[in-house]
Amino acid sequence: MRYFLTGATGFIGGRLAALLRAQGHEVVALVRSPEKAQNLAELGVTLAKGDITDLSSLRAAMPGCESVFHVAGWYKIGPGARSNEGVAVNVEGTRNVLGVMQELAIPKGVYTSTLAIFSDTHGELPDENYRYDGPHLSEYDRTKAAAHDIADAFIAQGLPLVVVQPGLVYGPGDTSAAHQTFQQFLTRKLPLIPQGAAYCWAHVDDIVLGHWLAMEKGKPGESYIIAGPPHTLVEALEIAEKLTGIPLTKRRASPGMLRALASTMALLESIRLTLPEQYSSEFLRVSAGTTYLGDNSKAKQELGYAPRSLEEGLPETLAWEQAQLKR
Repeated sequence: MRYFLTGATGFIGGRLAALLRAQGHEVVALVRSPEKAQNLAELGVTLAKGDITDLSSLRAAMPGCESVFHVAGWYKIGPGARSNEGVAVNVEGTRNVLGVMQELAIPKGVYTSTLAIFSDTHGELPDENYRYDGPHLSEYDRTKAAAHDIADAFIAQGLPLVVVQPGLVYGPGDTSAAHQTFQQFLTRKLPLIPQGAAYCWAHVDDIVLGHWLAMEKGKPGESYIIAGPPHTLVEALEIAEKLTGIPLTKRRASPGMLRALASTMALLESIRLTLPEQYSSEFLRVSAGTTYLGDNSKAKQELGYAPRSLEEGLPETLAWEQAQLKR
């Protein structure tokens, strides 16, 4: 099978490319800089120079492929989050990829959405049928929700597309806020922990397997939540404390306190004061007791998806984080 893959230089996409090649499949990866993607070339991945915001590069690279994985996305919380970037990549980029897939009549595709389109679920675990229509907490959430709507519109036109929705993804190689939090914990520099904030935690290898299962077993037109088990951030760090013996800070920040602080930071940002990411109004807003949750029962039942527990996934992750700190 010859697969077309976007986002191959990213956390999830890179591991997906490696899995596909290990299974003997051909992979064509759209990359902005082939020179910086030589690790993919060494796996035998065909590198096609281009960008999902450039239709011509998609039309040049996708012909001859039998399936599409659209994993690429823009993610930024806090300083530097700009609506034009999120719209260009998450919204218009998705429209471009799915449009070319439609033009070429490619038999099947998998699109990577996110639980963030649900916004704050207030502790509930909604399923794939849930739709949120209020204001989103971040530009990432907003643009990914718009992209999900675009995917639904293409499906309504008959595009044979499967949608997957990961939650929080962790594991070796992560560069997200979760990685920063674990590093602060390991170096005993974690200032405080937001109370109530909760996520569905999945190891990156389980997320990659979820993509593969969606391609192999997923029904076109369906969405599957491939998130892991739900835990508050406090619970996840308490597991890390038990695994490492490193004491966890007892300082907690209530949702009300973080929301008030977010309002204050928004005023400072309005006068163009540059703030560290973790003190930006947007970052504080999405940390203020927000729960990004979803029920993965459908993926378990229909795809055979079986994500590992945090107790199983964190040891490797924490060992990798500790190794990074020693470099």
